[in-house]
Amino acid sequence: MTVDFTPDRAALRSWLPGFLALAAIWGSSFLFIKVGVAELHPLQLTFYRVAAGALTLLVVLLVLRDRLPREPRVWAHLFVIAAIGVVVPFTLFGYGERRVESMLAGIWNATTPLVVLPMAVLVFRTERLTARRAAGLGLGFAGVLVVLGVWEGVGGSHFTGQLMCFGAAACYGIAIPYQKKYIAGSAHSGLSLSAAQLLVAAAQLAVVTPLVAGVPPAPTSLSPEVAASALALGALGTGLAFVIHLRNIRVAGASTASTVTYLIPVFAVLIGALVLDERLTWHQPVGALVVLLGVAVTQGLVGRRRPAAVTDGPAAVPAAEPAVPGRASS
Repeated sequence: MTVDFTPDRAALRSWLPGFLALAAIWGSSFLFIKVGVAELHPLQLTFYRVAAGALTLLVVLLVLRDRLPREPRVWAHLFVIAAIGVVVPFTLFGYGERRVESMLAGIWNATTPLVVLPMAVLVFRTERLTARRAAGLGLGFAGVLVVLGVWEGVGGSHFTGQLMCFGAAACYGIAIPYQKKYIAGSAHSGLSLSAAQLLVAAAQLAVVTPLVAGVPPAPTSLSPEVAASALALGALGTGLAFVIHLRNIRVAGASTASTVTYLIPVFAVLIGALVLDERLTWHQPVGALVVLLGVAVTQGLVGRRRPAAVTDGPAAVPAAEPAVPGRASS
């Protein structure tokens, strides 16, 4: 080992463990959703998940002596982002995973950047469309058709479940540029915005869930695996994961931290196969690779390099701090 290589390896050791842990946490979220919807209505699972995540981030806020936003304008925008970036996509993934494998839901989560770019270009005017990006979009959506297996015909419960998962990813794709345009430039930390967003989402779910799905059952009435899954989704996938992601951005930079997007479906597939004994047909992983290649082209990871947007979780702020981890995104 020479002196020239020592700093690089030391730097790698400083962020790689957290990077892999984050990919594993967000990748396992689809397993937890699959287990949770076996007993809970998707809206009830989302409510428990969001409530646990909000409590986790509020504790972190207290420890770090940070505070929630106070401006009414910020809260108004967070109301919109909470709905389209948390409540709807989390619930759609729950509905989808009643019909499809958890590993397939993880694959669909990776399509989020394909929706982010056209929304940012055409609707919010925060990005510019180049020939390279257009080619990446075309390639990515070709991969979507391969994942769907459109040559086998459309329709059926499985196909509907896939569309629900794609709809969830599309919601993230709308929320991300919305947040970038309206609140990314605020003086509040990503942690503060995330905690506030989850509080708003919890309030929305507290109203909607009893009307649509009935009052959520008491946690003590759930089976241990379902209760543990709901807690893990909130405390780990929506709470601790955010803290890890912020550290990854601080240590490795936003562009490097954003590439966790490419590992999430890998972990989702591995966990689904090992824990739930799920299987994919040949065209689904092939289509996933095409989708990820298209995403890489649009983000400049193939060809001319440029900073990539952080699109790993719901309503993330590109190239800075994410507002809510996903994760995993889911």
